[in-house]
Amino acid sequence: MTRKTWIPLWSLYVAIVLSLAVSLSGCAKVPRHYVRMAEPDTTLTMLVDHPEQYRGKVVMLGGAYIEEEEDEQYLWLRVTNRPLDQDYMPHRPPSLEGSEAGSYWLIVEKAKLPGQYRHWARMTVVGRVLDQYRLGTEPVLARL
Repeated sequence: MTRKTWIPLWSLYVAIVLSLAVSLSGCAKVPRHYVRMAEPDTTLTMLVDHPEQYRGKVVMLGGAYIEEEEDEQYLWLRVTNRPLDQDYMPHRPPSLEGSEAGSYWLIVEKAKLPGQYRHWARMTVVGRVLDQYRLGTEPVLARL
């Protein structure tokens, strides 16, 4: 190979490495320390069926905003469940019936919530499971 062919080949390698690095870093939506803290592969069905096993533990769930209630310090967000895939991206459950199609509550301090939260189509939630339920069977998480 001549020197003239090395320069374009070298440029191609650099372009491939840079585009790969950018695309891989763009996939990391959830910080690693939250992934390590959370109970692996927890689902809403598990929280509803075995609440004593998850009380006080950190879990990761997907969801979409439904409604809210407010008190002096906190906002209570009701979130419909959206199961997470292997990349921690929320998706609609396969069936719109059953506990995976249910909802849960998220407690957030008012000062720590961005103003555009009502427009979020879906979210990945990391929270600690509290020892309380709303509307009978809907678990409550404190947002981390």
